[in-house]
Amino acid sequence: MNIVLVEPEIPQNTGNIARTCAVTGSSLHLVRPLGFSIDDKYLKRAGLDYWHLLDINYYDNFNELRQKYSKNTFYYLTTKGTRFYTEVNYSLEDFLVFGKETGGLPGEIIRENSAYCMRIPMINDVRSLNLSNSAAIVIYEAWRQCGFPAGT
Repeated sequence: MNIVLVEPEIPQNTGNIARTCAVTGSSLHLVRPLGFSIDDKYLKRAGLDYWHLLDINYYDNFNELRQKYSKNTFYYLTTKGTRFYTEVNYSLEDFLVFGKETGGLPGEIIRENSAYCMRIPMINDVRSLNLSNSAAIVIYEAWRQCGFPAGT
């Protein structure tokens, strides 16, 4: 599985997601600009001592990532999605794409990929979940569907 963070802003969230990627055998893909230094102490602390277990990749823009993996399926997690994340049949090669904490995914990405936009159900009066919580919810559903394959 693959987790993509488009322009993440908060190092602790990225560190927590990195840790989730490490324990699920998922790759982490970070799309610049990042709102922190990769040497940030909060990023390292949130990821604990899992960094050596992580497959992490960096891209200057989202199109660079899409071109590199043009044959893979990308799912976009957004509050603007019309389907629930549980309505998808995931494969181990899929990419789960999340936007930055303060603004989510860019509107252009959502418009161009509306058929692949998913959401996590929430009550109406709440704006969104924390980014690292959202990533964990979706990656574990995808991983469950694939039979928890990474040496569980």
